[in-house]
Amino acid sequence: MLDQGAIDWDDFRFVLAIVRGGSVSAAAKQLGVDHATVIRRVDRLEKHLSAKLFDRRKTGYLLTEAGQRVADSAEAMESTIVANQEQVGGSVARLTGTVRIGAPDGFGTAFLAPRLAPFADRYPDLDLQLVATARLFSLSKREADIAISLTMPKEGRIVGRKLLDYRLGLYAAPAYLDRFPTIVSREVLPQHRFVGYIEELLFTPELDYLPQVSPRISARFRSANLIAQLNATLSGFGIAVLPHFMASDYPQLVAVLPEEISITRTFWMLMHADSKDLARIRAVADYIGEIVERERALFAGR
Repeated sequence: MLDQGAIDWDDFRFVLAIVRGGSVSAAAKQLGVDHATVIRRVDRLEKHLSAKLFDRRKTGYLLTEAGQRVADSAEAMESTIVANQEQVGGSVARLTGTVRIGAPDGFGTAFLAPRLAPFADRYPDLDLQLVATARLFSLSKREADIAISLTMPKEGRIVGRKLLDYRLGLYAAPAYLDRFPTIVSREVLPQHRFVGYIEELLFTPELDYLPQVSPRISARFRSANLIAQLNATLSGFGIAVLPHFMASDYPQLVAVLPEEISITRTFWMLMHADSKDLARIRAVADYIGEIVERERALFAGR
């Protein structure tokens, strides 16, 4: 019989399951127990800790401040167990929960999304969320667990590592090139129709490509979304600066002045210092690093 004065560390799993599942019933299903067992184990832990971990509401269980601290501790314990399991036993850990990845729309949609299936096969109980949009993500506010960024923050408790440099170039569709004068040099580019970003909506100056091509270029079609720019370019609207890793999926696109114009940017992978060692986050981060390294040539261009 359990000593009533001692904490059963397994009870922390039940708190974590409620947090991740969003409800007692979801936690029960995840852990393979009945509804009453989940409630009993959480009640017991609250008594041992002399703290209320959840506000019980009709809409579900909401973490209190004390509950958040306990959930954070539970994740840290889980990560330690997982690390020992893999190092000592050599087996693939069973990870649960959700990992949210924030990424620029091009990288997230064109590169990352089509390559996540093998990871899901390896960790079937881990849920992935991909927010693929051109914006900054606040890791401290938990808008994302992992953020792919074009810059490395200069302040805050953010830990980052360089994924790789990638190259961009000018591309156009034959539907455009066949209707407009032949492009023989950079000097004639201002005579052509361009696709680009809406300057006032740029979330980072790293995306302001056109002035680097020529200060006399002004885009005739603008969008804050790179996929929209790609589709406009494919339709024959004009010339766009596109990452090579995206353009390679569309062999009909023609590189414009590839020997003369090349732009280089960098992808960084960022995590918050408090969560970077959690097993579920570390597993996703390692996988992203692996697939980027494996396909490094894709980012260098044709």
